[in-house]
Amino acid sequence: MNMSKVQITKGGLETLKNELNHLVNEKRPQVVDRLANARSQGDLAENSDYHNAKDELDFLDGRIAELEDVLQSAIVVSGTNGSGIAVGTRVKLKVNGATHDYAIVGEWEADPIQKKISHTSPLGKALVGRKKGDKVEVEAPAGKLMYEILAVE
Repeated sequence: MNMSKVQITKGGLETLKNELNHLVNEKRPQVVDRLANARSQGDLAENSDYHNAKDELDFLDGRIAELEDVLQSAIVVSGTNGSGIAVGTRVKLKVNGATHDYAIVGEWEADPIQKKISHTSPLGKALVGRKKGDKVEVEAPAGKLMYEILAVE
């Protein structure tokens, strides 16, 4: 894949390392065993278990390679250094009268449901480098939204 530098938090790096470890040491050996069992059943042309296991192994190998590339190019970042919002910071925002807390993370660990937004998302891009008290306007599917930065940690 040959990626450039990937910004990631320490927690995100650990999550990716754990996923890679699980895939390499647990999941892949199980699929290889399943593939070997299916292969031993004879005619491969009409053996759906063999084809399913082979497809799953191809998918796992692709994900393993992808994770290895990301981990090789990962740079752990730990938040603001006085220059405002960055990967690794937490922000409290006010939008439409409601307040929300978000963690700014690298794109590989983004999870909007868990309030982890990527620094490359539209909101993330608008926030990076900003400070407490700043207001940013972000284009959203529902129209333009104005966010006020209440706190940066």
